Amino acid sequence: MTDKSRYVRFDWAIKRILRDKANKEVLEGLITVLLGYPVTITEILESEGNQDAREDKTNRVDVKARTCQGEYIIVEVQLTKERDFFQRILFGTAKSITDQISTGQDYGVIKKIYSVNILYFDFGCGDDYAYHGVTTFRGMTKTESVLRYNNEKEERYISESTKRMTMPGEVFPEYFLLLVSHFNEVARTPIEEWMEYLKDAVIREDTTTPGLQAAREKLAFMSMTDKERRAYEDYMVSVHAARDAWETIRDESRAEGRAEGLVEGRAEGRAEGRAEGRAEGRAEGRAEGRAEGRAEGKYQKALAVARQMKADGLPLQTIARYTALTVEEIAAL
Repeated sequence: MTDKSRYVRFDWAIKRILRDKANKEVLEGLITVLLGYPVTITEILESEGNQDAREDKTNRVDVKARTCQGEYIIVEVQLTKERDFFQRILFGTAKSITDQISTGQDYGVIKKIYSVNILYFDFGCGDDYAYHGVTTFRGMTKTESVLRYNNEKEERYISESTKRMTMPGEVFPEYFLLLVSHFNEVARTPIEEWMEYLKDAVIREDTTTPGLQAAREKLAFMSMTDKERRAYEDYMVSVHAARDAWETIRDESRAEGRAEGLVEGRAEGRAEGRAEGRAEGRAEGRAEGRAEGRAEGKYQKALAVARQMKADGLPLQTIARYTALTVEEIAAL
């Protein structure tokens, strides 16, 4: 991919570009594809995750928007795993609900909320790359029975902006989980084209998918200023560094577990009467082997990080500075 056909990643765009109402067509397109009907954003709202004081290396970024129907859209980008991920997105939707109503107001003022979560890490064990969560009321004794509205008198308790609803559960928030790392398909449908962009920053020249046509114009790498391009490259370096740090912690935890097992095994072996000299020799050999293994592991990890950074289009000199590899080694990847 040449620089002229490069597009900035969505997590960067949502932080720096898509908060501008003038660029709302990109977000509108993504939400339109997910919901299955056209969405017009009338207002981009400030939320905790996109305040200017937050650093670019933050684990997540988010945007909150309001549609022409008064409904709220929360879009979050999550770069690495968090233990309380589901609780946090639940809190985000709950806070958006309580922010809509004041003491003494009728509950009918509360608008529908859609929570869109874009995850750049392995998550769960499902076979799909996109999931949709809704609230459904089913019978406890007749499980095939789903509760519905059946007349206009009941539907009047729903606000005017949500008159299309026929299920009581549809007044509750809906959740979308897009698992970027799970996507390995050939993009043929609108949602697949969006997943292709989210994962590889690729947009087809002949795309007709909502939002991606606007993204080709507004998110092109070469349309940015030199300062913006340098900032974007620094951001991508920090993303890879953060991911590498998380993987290092995970690998070290596994190594500690293996080391504890070795200690226990040696203790059992000595208890069985192994000669102390032979045990010390084996311990030294294992220590040397582990040291060599760790060194080789760090080298392979550096190669993997460099390979991904190179795929993202970062300059070889920049990759060399952050991975300690030579420019020749990186060029050969």
